[in-house]
Amino acid sequence: MTLPLDQIFVLSKHWLLSFVPPIAQPLASAILSVVPVLIAFPLLFAITTLLERKGLGRIQNRYGPNRTGPWGLLQPIADGVKSLTKEDIVPLTADHAVHFLAPIFLVAAAFLGYAVLPIGRNMVISNLNAGVLYFFAVGSMVELSVFMAGWSSRSKYSLLGAMRAIAQMISYEVPLVLASVVVIMQAGSLSTVSIVEKQAGYTGIWPHWFVFTPWGIVGFALFMIAATAESNRSPFDLPEGESEIIAGYYIEYSGFKFALFFLGEYLGMFATSGMAITLFLGGWSAPFSFLTWIPSYVWFFAKLLALIFGFIWIRGTLPRLRMDQLMNLAWEFVLPTALLNMLVAGVWHFMPGGPIRWLVCIAIVAIPCTFLTRRLKRKKKFEVRTYSFAE
Repeated sequence: MTLPLDQIFVLSKHWLLSFVPPIAQPLASAILSVVPVLIAFPLLFAITTLLERKGLGRIQNRYGPNRTGPWGLLQPIADGVKSLTKEDIVPLTADHAVHFLAPIFLVAAAFLGYAVLPIGRNMVISNLNAGVLYFFAVGSMVELSVFMAGWSSRSKYSLLGAMRAIAQMISYEVPLVLASVVVIMQAGSLSTVSIVEKQAGYTGIWPHWFVFTPWGIVGFALFMIAATAESNRSPFDLPEGESEIIAGYYIEYSGFKFALFFLGEYLGMFATSGMAITLFLGGWSAPFSFLTWIPSYVWFFAKLLALIFGFIWIRGTLPRLRMDQLMNLAWEFVLPTALLNMLVAGVWHFMPGGPIRWLVCIAIVAIPCTFLTRRLKRKKKFEVRTYSFAE
């Protein structure tokens, strides 16, 4: 019973393909693989926006959406209708073609990343040999779309917001890639499917997830920090710093184009979280051996929802960083720690198993990190703030 339930979507796809002529089956197979992703993740975006507004309301001791539908459950539908019906205003001096294409490029870049994410057992759109490399390559389209939005609007605020966003994304994209290198070193493959299969085994009831190693937990922490900055999530949401540059690079957008930017940001957050699950959290594998009877895709989305909850919790509790704090964290802590973690992964690979290997690897990463944090604290200058009021 477990296997048919786990493979129900795969079996349904093969059943539907049996009605298609052989010459058209490759195209039909691609459509049947892509369409569920195009439906599932935008639907998850609608659910997440509701959960986030409800969750932030609870965290900040206020009401969330509670007027539209029972308990506010129809708020995502109301938001979608509002976005579709609002007037699309484009600045007179804007480059209309680039202004129109920027949000489309952002959403397309997010969707392309899902092509190599194993959502379940035998449930991946394309099992590329260089799947991890492909994922980060298509992610670079985000920087292009952000620059297109800022430059085409012909506004100094949008251009400054785009420059700030690009500087932030490039700064954190480097440690994001380096944090995943340790997994590639241990798995010996760039294929996301192979990486998940390497973590699918169990010792007793415990899984062989990479996160349960010294280099794995450090790599996962660095990956999620960089992913938070890449997604422009709090406390790294400086590109949308309302008190400084109003709304950032999409200040001159309205209506459905404005909604596409939010959709692209959330889809990018889901895709990066899915890659973190694939690299460090065993992908679709169960957390304990006695829970393998639950379908694999359920575990993938359960882990994804857990990471989304973490993003929401962090947004509701941590204040926004200053720009200098953000850049110092990237170049003076996250990047050196990611490089150091690669050394830890090499030591872990060549040392014999046992408690000595754990102690050595923990010491290699813990001692330098202590000095790095102290160095950042020494550079931090506390000054007495004075407030003056206009007369």
